Amino acid sequence: MRTASFSPGSRGAAAIAAAALLALATGCGPGTGEPAGGSTSTATHPTSTATATRPTSTATATHPTGTTSRPVKDTSITAAPGERFTLTVGQNASTREYWYLVGPRPDSSVLVSRGQEYTSDSGDEKVDGAGGRLTFTFEARGRGTTRFTLLHCTFSTCQGNTSTLPPATTGPSATPTAGATGPSQAPQRITYTVTVG
Repeated sequence: MRTASFSPGSRGAAAIAAAALLALATGCGPGTGEPAGGSTSTATHPTSTATATRPTSTATATHPTGTTSRPVKDTSITAAPGERFTLTVGQNASTREYWYLVGPRPDSSVLVSRGQEYTSDSGDEKVDGAGGRLTFTFEARGRGTTRFTLLHCTFSTCQGNTSTLPPATTGPSATPTAGATGPSQAPQRITYTVTVG
């Protein structure tokens, strides 16, 4: 039986090393997870290692700013007029994992969105492939009940989206991706009901 051997100076070893470096260099995109235009706020929130589909905390917490952090899976929320609350999800641009506030949007007489903020898991240091957290902030305005939806897109569930632009449609992709046997699955939608009273 013949076996191949490579000496440190051989062309075969150099070719294998070059191929390995190329695969490593192209395997991860340059995404830092920072939305286009940078962060939309300077508020800080506690860190978490939770994934996007799980809540970043298991209990409601109140921040020193008076904003209440709600678990992502808590889809029925009660708030007082003037109260602010946040929902924090994992996001990673290098894996095309994004979250969006989509329709139905909240009734603005009951609840308003106060924007969103992305915080990198790597802090101020830009690290290729690093994920982070996206925090949506809402403020209760007047008495009533309203609903809103967060859409969770991944590379296999949404097409044509960016960190700040949701996809044109939110159903399954009609065009299968390479190697797929059918349309992609639909993105995750979480609809929240908020009662202000």
